Order: sequence, then C-alpha cells, then structure tokens
Amino acid sequence: MTEQERIVELRHELHQHNYNYYVLNAPVISDQEFDALLRELSDLEARHPELADSNSPTQRVGSDLNQEFETVLHVRPMLSLSNTYNKAEVAEFYDRVREGLAGEDFEICCELKFDGLSISLHYEEGRLVRAVTRGDGVQGDDVTANVRTIRTIPLQLAEGTGWPRSFEIRGEVLMPWASFEALNREREAREEQLFANPRNAASGTLKSKQTAVVAERRLDAYLYYLLGDEVPADGHYENLQAARSWGFQVSEHMRKVRTLDEIYAFIDYWDTERRNLPVATDGIVLKVNSQRQQRALGMTAKSPRWAIAYKFQAEQQSTILREVTFQVGRTGAVTPVANMDPVQLSGTVVRRATLHNADFMSDLDLHLGDHVLVEKGGEIIPKIVAVDEAFITPDRGPRVEFIKRCPECGAELVRFEGEAAWYCPNETGCPPQIKGRIEHFVSRRAMDINTLGPETIDDLYNRHLIRNVADLYDLTVDQLSGFNDNRIVSARKTVKAIEDSRQVPFERVLFALGIRFVGETVAKTLARRFRDIDTLSRATLDELLSVNTIGQAIAESVIRWFADMNNIFLVERLRSHGLQFQLSQETLAAQSDRLAGKTVVISGVFVYHSRDEYKALIEQHGGKNTGSISAKTSFILAGDNMGPAKLEKAQKLNIPIVSEDEFLQMIG
Repeated sequence: MTEQERIVELRHELHQHNYNYYVLNAPVISDQEFDALLRELSDLEARHPELADSNSPTQRVGSDLNQEFETVLHVRPMLSLSNTYNKAEVAEFYDRVREGLAGEDFEICCELKFDGLSISLHYEEGRLVRAVTRGDGVQGDDVTANVRTIRTIPLQLAEGTGWPRSFEIRGEVLMPWASFEALNREREAREEQLFANPRNAASGTLKSKQTAVVAERRLDAYLYYLLGDEVPADGHYENLQAARSWGFQVSEHMRKVRTLDEIYAFIDYWDTERRNLPVATDGIVLKVNSQRQQRALGMTAKSPRWAIAYKFQAEQQSTILREVTFQVGRTGAVTPVANMDPVQLSGTVVRRATLHNADFMSDLDLHLGDHVLVEKGGEIIPKIVAVDEAFITPDRGPRVEFIKRCPECGAELVRFEGEAAWYCPNETGCPPQIKGRIEHFVSRRAMDINTLGPETIDDLYNRHLIRNVADLYDLTVDQLSGFNDNRIVSARKTVKAIEDSRQVPFERVLFALGIRFVGETVAKTLARRFRDIDTLSRATLDELLSVNTIGQAIAESVIRWFADMNNIFLVERLRSHGLQFQLSQETLAAQSDRLAGKTVVISGVFVYHSRDEYKALIEQHGGKNTGSISAKTSFILAGDNMGPAKLEKAQKLNIPIVSEDEFLQMIG
C-alpha cells in the first residue's frame, strides 16, 4: 500500500471511529489507539501536502490563527418559528392545521427544542462544503472552519448509505452542560465574565476567531431538518431517520403522533424529564410530518404555518435569604453572593446565587430573612429575580448594604467611572488578588507552568515563599517539596516548567502580567505595535488609542499599571530572571508596515496559502482584517469563487479587488 492510499484509508477509518465515539457512544478502540492512528495520518499528510483536505480528521483540532466570517445568502430562507407558552395555543395551532388541510388526516412530529445556535450544513457528494449560521434568516455567517471541529458533525459520509448527491441539513449547535460548567469554572478563575447559559456560550464559541478555541470547548450538534431536491421520503420523521443512518446525530426522542392528547403527553413528559438530558432544551417543536402537507399549508412572512414551538416556563422557587457575603477576585473586583436556604431548582440543589454588583443588589432591595424568588430556566447560573412580596412583614430584617471596605485586607473600596463593580485597590497586599494573579500568570495560555495549581500556590503563599510572580523564579526543589521525598519528582517538574517559561514569547508574557482588560488578543496587538515592554511603558494615551481595537478603558488601564512603581519593580525582577520582554528578532524580521492603515476583506478560494495564513500575513504587515465590506475597506483580497454578494457590493462602492499574485507582490 502506498502512503497516498494509506492516507485515504486512515481518513475513512478515523471518520468511522469519530462517529462511533461521539454519536453512537460506542467506541471500538481505545483513546490511545485512536491517537496513534491520528498521529500516523498527521505525519503522512505532512509528507504529502499536495493531498491536503480540509475535511481530514486531523483538521478537527482547529487553528490558532484569527479568522473573519464571510456573509453568504441562504439557498433557502431560515425562518424562525412562532412561539407559544400554553396548551390552549397548541390546540389553536392543531385546529388551524386541520382546517388548512380541509380535514385530511395528518401526523405531527414532536421534537425537543434544543437551546443553541441554528446552523445550516451543506453537503456535496457526501462531503461537508459549507456551514452557515441562521443570521437574519436571509443570510448568515460562513463558519465552516469552526464547524469542522465539532466531532458529532460528519465531514465525510460513508459510501453506500444512500445519501443524495446534494442536500442541506439544519440543526442546532450547542454546548453540553458538562462543557459549559467546565468553561465557566475556567472563566471564573480568570475573573472573566461568565456565560449566562449554554446557548450564549455556544454562540460565542462558534463565532470565535480561532478554530482551536472552538475545538477545545467541545461543542455538540443535533440535526433536525433535511432539505433538498432528492430527499428520500415525503415524511419529515422518515427523512431524519435516513439522515441518522448516514452518520448524523439525530435526537432519539422524536415521536410521531396524531392526536392533541398525544402532543400534551409529550409536552408533560419532557417538561420534567428534560432536566436529565446532557444538553439544554427550552421547549418542544411540533411539525406537520408530511412535506406535501407542509407545502399545502405554506408560510407567513415570518414563520411556517406547519410548525410551532412550545416554550417551557422558567422554573422559580422561593427560599429565604440568610446572608450576603463578598468575594474578592484577581483584579480586585468585589462580588456579592447571596447565601440561602437550600432549594431544589432544575434538578440541582441551590444554596448560593451571585448578586453581580452593588447596583443589582440595590435594585432588588434585599433584607436579611426575605423570601426571594430564585430562577434558572435556561440559565445554569442561579439568580435572584425578585423579593417574594407575599412574605414581607412589618418586622422585616435589616437591609443588605454593599460593603465599603475589602473583606480580605480592609482597604477602602473604589469604583471607576463608567463601571458597575467596586474594587479593592490594594493589589500588592490583598491575598486573593495576589494568589489570583499568580494563578493567572502560570495558566496555560500565559506562562504555561502547568504543575502549579491553586492548592500549591495557596500552600506556597501560606508558607511565605511567594508574594508575587517574580518569587516563582527563586523557588527551589526543596522548597516546593517541603523536604518530602514523595514530592521530589513533582517539585523537579515544577522547577523545570518554571525554567522553560523563560522562553515564552513577549506577547504571552504581557498577557501573563494580568494588566486589567489586556487579554490574549490585546496583548498580541500591543506587542506587535510597541515591540518591547519599555516602549509600551512610555506610551501616551494618544499613542495607545491610535492602535486598532484599543479603546479608552484599555489605554487608561495600561497607563495606570505602568504608573505603579511596584509593577515597574516587578518587571525588572522578571527581566533579571530572563523573561522575554521584547519581540524576537525572527518575529521583527517578518514584520513590515506595507499594509499600515489598510483594511482588507478576504473572499474566495486560494492557491498558495489558506485564508487563515493570509489573515496572519495581513496583520504581520500592519493591516487589519474585517469580514464585511464597507466604505472603509481598502481592498478585497480575492481568490477563485469570490462570493457574489461581496463582488456586487465591492463594485457598488468602487473598492479595488486584488488577486492573490498581486497581494503577494504587494507585501514583497
């Protein structure tokens, strides 16, 4: 067997293993065996770049390069469904269908309404060729690169299973509860804003500019509507069963019914049972099963007459507020937390709920001992929505007030203009802030000292071995092990990881410093613009604001950080330990300002480089990528099959169209 033939064989085999594991939940090989096959394929593809395939199983991991999203027209409009919240309106829908079909018998397909982001997948000759978000129903964003990382979406359908040559299948991209809770735990540790529910998390993830981020967050997908000129059957239910046999994940909980009582029974069952599902649902979808009858019933301007969504009511419970405590995070932000009598809500016992900030807490007018209404509904994060006024008495307990001093160090709290949060300003003396900044510094996306977890950092802090991130570089094996022979091996690994972190590039070191509002992307932007820490530390407000994507809040935060002499001393200590505080010569040599001030839109299919590579080249030479054309667009980098909508708009605005060869000459 040639290497080319082995590549084809491995791709087919790995696609099947992905399906077995992620859709059927029935793997036939171990994770180690799967990884070995994937590595073999990756090595073979590296030796044969001429056989590159965007649908290869090796592409599931995504890329760290930024991408923009092209807007494309839907082949068929993606209309929304009419919503109803009670059974009387379901009965009205049922009667309208019966009248519209002039008494003809009909079946209703009952489905779960998954709470995620609608997606349209297009397949040609069994291969995924395009994935488009719902958008406004007429046009959406092309998110194909990100969708390829979702393991339950097949990239290549198995031969001989009967799929049509060309078809569209629609569904919902969502984030399972387990992935959602893990993601929010990570965001909470980094003091980033938490996602309110899995729907928001899935939407934010699918629109991420880095496919590697999408792959990491383990999105899922359920498909619920098959369209095309050659679908197998007239029945919607039957078509989805066929799609299941082709390799698509279709919910096993669909039911065909005929009577209103059967519909009610389906609603009643899932109103409770949905809480045991691994993904979020917010209702039931009812569809006339026959596509012939669907066409006869037709559409309104906004929605089909043959389908309706029944939305579940958000679950609320009343409980008693016992205490409000205050937590201090890495940035010093103080968050009030309600502590309540335990209450069962959406399948879990809830004892605590965030009160967000002082304004939110004040608006609720909370008093200790109040009966409060707690809600989850589609939200996984419990929240107090109101005081239960039925229980308010004249001898109501004391009003809950926001604290004025830090509960950890006693410093007087401050509030910055335009912000809702109160902060502890004692950055160098407040224990949660100190430990939080160290945890951020060692995190994977920062310095990647992955052997130092929160418990170890807490232990080192309590033993007075670390008080800031520079102290990490003075640690010894004996200090880390506590002279315990059983911990020597892990201590050596930690010392090695700390040593290796000296080679982390400047943009990640800048992110690791934990300057407020300076996330990964902003750190990269600042590093490329100012090139070293000294130049950045001297930057004026106007110089910072002149940088693309840098706004007032970020600029002022950077200036405040470098105005603090404690931070200057910290940088000097880290510099003395050999950390990278300037861009490498290799990075500098590759940069230029040939595209400075240029805003570029990329469209089409290219020969020499991928779209992601061209986006990186544009940024490398001082330009800016955008996904949509406007009067501010400098030119369009166009490959083959440029989107017709983009071409028409470019011509209307007289925006130059630059070919691949012309662009490469432009950047030298």
